Amino acid sequence: MKHQPEGLYPFPLSAEEEERARQLHEQMIIIDLLFQGPLSPQAIPAEVSEQLREQCEPYRDQPMEYSMMPAKLIKGMIARGELAEFQEEWYRSGITAGNRELDLSSPESVVTSMGDVQRQFDAVEWLDKALTAEDIREAKRSGRKAGIVTAQENDGLGKNLDLLDTLHHFGLRILQLTYNNQNYVASGCMEPKDGGVSKFGARFIGRMNELGIIVDTSHCGKQTTLDACSLSAQPVIASHTGAEAIYGHARCKSDEEIKAIAATGGVIGVFAMPWFVHGDPNDTTMEHVLNHIDYIVQLVGADHVGIGTDWPMSDVEWALVHFKEHVAPMLGFAKGDGPSTETVKGLEKYSHFINFTRGLVARGYRDEEIAKIMGGNWLRVFEQVWG
Repeated sequence: MKHQPEGLYPFPLSAEEEERARQLHEQMIIIDLLFQGPLSPQAIPAEVSEQLREQCEPYRDQPMEYSMMPAKLIKGMIARGELAEFQEEWYRSGITAGNRELDLSSPESVVTSMGDVQRQFDAVEWLDKALTAEDIREAKRSGRKAGIVTAQENDGLGKNLDLLDTLHHFGLRILQLTYNNQNYVASGCMEPKDGGVSKFGARFIGRMNELGIIVDTSHCGKQTTLDACSLSAQPVIASHTGAEAIYGHARCKSDEEIKAIAATGGVIGVFAMPWFVHGDPNDTTMEHVLNHIDYIVQLVGADHVGIGTDWPMSDVEWALVHFKEHVAPMLGFAKGDGPSTETVKGLEKYSHFINFTRGLVARGYRDEEIAKIMGGNWLRVFEQVWG
């Protein structure tokens, strides 16, 4: 399935450079490790958005349910084959593998999200669950796509380490220690006092290492990140973050954290969330995202940088607006501080993903460096931790 790229960001590339970028994008294994896609508000037909609004209207007085329900309904439409855009956008993007996320925030959500994620793998014949690095390589060879089972929180597990074994058996391969706030394991990046990793958290990380579940520190506080790097026997990652030196947001990592992650053999994934990479979310471009990539490469080398966009969402615009106004504050986000409807100029849709490759070409990166940043570095860590 081949498509002419659309939405090309105006990088100053020659015709020869454009062809080089196109060929690289087709040939490389590309991994987005916080892949909210492949849909986005711009890729979901307007009539579908209105249909979902009507279905959700009875829940308007329940902010969390009202905001989250459209995304759940979209997953159901995908499973029933009712949204052709799901396959079209993924293939146009060129992304080989992206994560499929579990919700481990409560015991109930653990069960329901496992069902939702498995339903997608069962229903989408061209999508494979990646349990090993070789599964991703095979997906590339066969023209299929791979889904990596991940989670951003673990509150629903309580202190039952045995549940990690069950989740690993299901396919969980990457797990974040905490999401913004404090839990049994560690302190999040929005906590006023960062207590780092707890005694239980040290055992939690040890079990993750034993099973082959990668330790993700994206939403973790600074001390938690540093503690994780010293405690883990396997590479530590930040699947979706930025460089604090480029934009001083709590969701970005300090030089000390970036160096600590790299020292474990890990990778720092750069996100494309307008509120976290640049001061004006209405005027955030691919150049701003590339500034974070450049900085981290200069700090720790091209072997330790990847992509984890985390945006745009597979959702509808009206639900995102409601989420920002009514739900985000309950999750630890500061007032007015994403997520919402803004997108990075050059990544309004996942089908524009070639702009990462084009941008790296424009910035003077060599082919082998581009291949590492676009997916090769993630694959190296997967091979080491998963086998």
